[in-house]
Amino acid sequence: MSTVLNEVDERTNLTSSNRFELLLFRLGEAPNSDRRELFGINVFKVREIIVTPSITAIAGSSPHVMGVTNIRGQLMPVIDLASAVGCVPKNGRNILLVTEYARTTQAFAVEEVDEIVRLEWSQVLSAEGSTSASGLITSIARLDGDVHGTRLAQVLDVEQILRTVLPPPPEDTTAEAVDVRVKLRPGSIILAADDSMLARSLIQHGLTAMGAEHEMTKSGKEAWDRLEAIAKAAEAEGKTAADKVALVLTDLEMPEMDGFTLTRKIKADPRFSSIPVVIHSSLTGTTNEVHAKGVGADAFVGKFVAQELAETIERMLLARR
Repeated sequence: MSTVLNEVDERTNLTSSNRFELLLFRLGEAPNSDRRELFGINVFKVREIIVTPSITAIAGSSPHVMGVTNIRGQLMPVIDLASAVGCVPKNGRNILLVTEYARTTQAFAVEEVDEIVRLEWSQVLSAEGSTSASGLITSIARLDGDVHGTRLAQVLDVEQILRTVLPPPPEDTTAEAVDVRVKLRPGSIILAADDSMLARSLIQHGLTAMGAEHEMTKSGKEAWDRLEAIAKAAEAEGKTAADKVALVLTDLEMPEMDGFTLTRKIKADPRFSSIPVVIHSSLTGTTNEVHAKGVGADAFVGKFVAQELAETIERMLLARR
């Protein structure tokens, strides 16, 4: 397992073909069921997989927090992932997934790790509108492709889970707190793509505070389709897509088409190549930032600090002028 996780270069190169690796695990029996469903998390988020060590309970902590543990000299919270999503483990919480996510490090306790599978993002479909997951699931992965009876895995919205279990200080996205104002060209917008309902809400509030007209999409494919529609409408007006779209703001992990692929397609297309692309992701770290620049992104900003995002957008818009 550790050997697979250390193959960083190979894993990073998967993004050039709109592919990624999903770590599959089980959390126990689903509510009112004896089924042990598969859940998934992008391997990019996982720093280490270990047998659950000693955990110290913390007085007054969230019911979904088992306590804290010391891993290689670093204290980190241990989140009971089964409890957070409503499952009941029958075989204990035997494994910790140590993750680096949204500028934080934490461990998720799971019942067991199943396997790592290599998928195309086209095998992953948005869960919105098709489930009652209450925002805990961003998408459903069809592990065997588009075939009858394929195994399905639920891809967790870790952003939502972390903010529910370990609420950060309130993110102030009001106009008073975000002291950046932008003036877009009349008739132009910022086009944003993110598959997390929570992230879209934060982004919308931040862009509104900046005074930026914007449009939200739920995946790279939806954003790409929207760009093509905008280009066609602009051409009918004797304008270009760049006249209509001031900037593209995109997440990395998204169903159907990831942010790396979306960025590469934008920069390779003469209709869109002059439009700045800002990658806005919880997959922070040098490797992802370098790869983002490699596919042509103009900037990379980690989630979610409204002021930092606003300053990055302002800088990109000023550079375009």
